Amino acid sequence: MPPLRGNLHAHTTFSDGALAPQRLIEVYEQLGYDFLAITDHDDLVGPAYWEALKGLAPALLLFHGVELSYQPFPQHVGKVIGERETLYVLNHPARYRLSLEDTLQRITTLRSDGLPLDAVEVTDTGLYRPLYHTDAIPLAKIATDDAHKPPHFGRAWIEVDAPRDRDAIIRAIRAGDFTLGFRQPELLS
Repeated sequence: MPPLRGNLHAHTTFSDGALAPQRLIEVYEQLGYDFLAITDHDDLVGPAYWEALKGLAPALLLFHGVELSYQPFPQHVGKVIGERETLYVLNHPARYRLSLEDTLQRITTLRSDGLPLDAVEVTDTGLYRPLYHTDAIPLAKIATDDAHKPPHFGRAWIEVDAPRDRDAIIRAIRAGDFTLGFRQPELLS
């Protein structure tokens, strides 16, 4: 079985993305992705968001999700929802200019506040940030493109060795059964 290619962090016009959900899905299907998580910002979405996601019937496997805004310090946490499993991701630590020590402290704080972090992004809008790709961070290291607008689409992804099932994909990520993929920004059209 070939690995499944996917993106676990994408935005639509329900928050600060450039494309409506259906159009964003079409872009990722054209890029050959097997799965996509739509994770619009929790403070910008309402019931219409969740209803719109339920109404979609894409060819790719769609994860519903949300990007949580954590307080008292600014930090986004991706919440990717499977059937029974949920994946929590420390999103774009590079955007907050976190050192390795700061990242570890945030993980400790978030976990003590009840967010069971599973993974950390080693990318920022799809650009690789090697500082966070270290064994010192005790989470799975994932690549996403944090898709907001066309230059971001398809910059980074994961390829998961799992059946085409939301929960199986989440379990494979937790187990580290995936690889990272990147496309150089200058190669994007």
